[in-house]
Amino acid sequence: MNHFYLRNGQFFCEDTSIKEIAKKFGTPIYIYSKSAIQDNCRQFQRVFSGYPTEICYAVKANYNLSILKEIFSLGLGADVVSIGELERCLKVGLSGSKIVFSGVGKSHFEIERAIKLGVGTLNVESLSELSMIRKITEEHKIKVSINLRINPNIDVKTNPYIATGLYGTKFGIADEMVKEVLQTVKNHKFIKVEGLACHIGSQILELQRFAEAALRLRELGTDLKQMGYPISRLDLGGGLGISYNEKESVPSIEEYGQTLLNVLNTHSFKLFLEPGRSIIGNAGALVTEVIHLKQNRTRHFTIVDAAMNDLIRPCLYKAHHDIVPVEERDRSLILTDVVGPICETGDFLGLDRYLPESMAGDLLMIKTAGAYGSTMTSNYNTRPRVAEVLVSGQEVKLIRRRESLTELWQHEIF
Repeated sequence: MNHFYLRNGQFFCEDTSIKEIAKKFGTPIYIYSKSAIQDNCRQFQRVFSGYPTEICYAVKANYNLSILKEIFSLGLGADVVSIGELERCLKVGLSGSKIVFSGVGKSHFEIERAIKLGVGTLNVESLSELSMIRKITEEHKIKVSINLRINPNIDVKTNPYIATGLYGTKFGIADEMVKEVLQTVKNHKFIKVEGLACHIGSQILELQRFAEAALRLRELGTDLKQMGYPISRLDLGGGLGISYNEKESVPSIEEYGQTLLNVLNTHSFKLFLEPGRSIIGNAGALVTEVIHLKQNRTRHFTIVDAAMNDLIRPCLYKAHHDIVPVEERDRSLILTDVVGPICETGDFLGLDRYLPESMAGDLLMIKTAGAYGSTMTSNYNTRPRVAEVLVSGQEVKLIRRRESLTELWQHEIF
């Protein structure tokens, strides 16, 4: 996270003091670096510039409208998994033709809306979904392009909740069923099967797994082309892991790109990619204030104003995020659990962390929180969702205001 760095004993985001941001906008608060987002997008574009590639940002990773606008302004498309994500993309001006609609449970309404809006591609995951698409296209007499999402049964050795390429998961079509599925829409007047897709999981650190998936799709695509099916593109999804721990060694975007291109470079398929975490993950941080310190017989607790409703990844996945003081202080290191105010033992942001002893009012920064942080927030314990800001040099723009208490029940009927 080189856009979040120490200067004269304080952490900055770009050219702005994080302490000053917290003072102005309060805590907890999500802080994003505009330059980090741009750098990550441009690196993907540079690495794949020599091969026909569409880079479609995985909107689920972070869908703040201001962040989407920055990403799409650089020429990226979008990968969406709900009608809400689709409408967000249209709201900031992205053309429907630049959108790939994925997801295992698209409803009739979502498919109909997507087709009417001219979405570029639907990634289809079952015979049932394909049957629904067939009926909708015939009813409205609208043509649609689809990919078949394949389940390649590749074990990526990541958290089982975010491993999506195994037969035991709900995703995709088993590769031996592909030809049977294709027969159901062969020569269909309104449906054109143009590609194959797969997404084997998230936070993947073994490049060989990506190579296996690319090879599987390439071979199947080549086989289907020889049978007369117009397969012209391969969508390899996303899943490239990032570093949540500064001691951790992770593949670079360049290494990832070379891995895929070594498999695909001599073959005539357009490539689609759906990076999310690798674009926004290291571009964001969650800043929180210490409220209390507590010691019991066995453990020390640093109680902060952020909680599992603000960043659920540690509780949900046992995910690790580095936590650092916003200001360096000459204090002894202590072993502590960084926990929130919510009435759950699972409400923690970091366990067994060696940190300089804190005092009430100190600020801590939870690093690499740009992906799957704000998008997974909730109002559990009737807590308002936090504010978000986007930093560009010395300019700080509020891109989501903190919820007020009265907004928490505005949709309830009393």
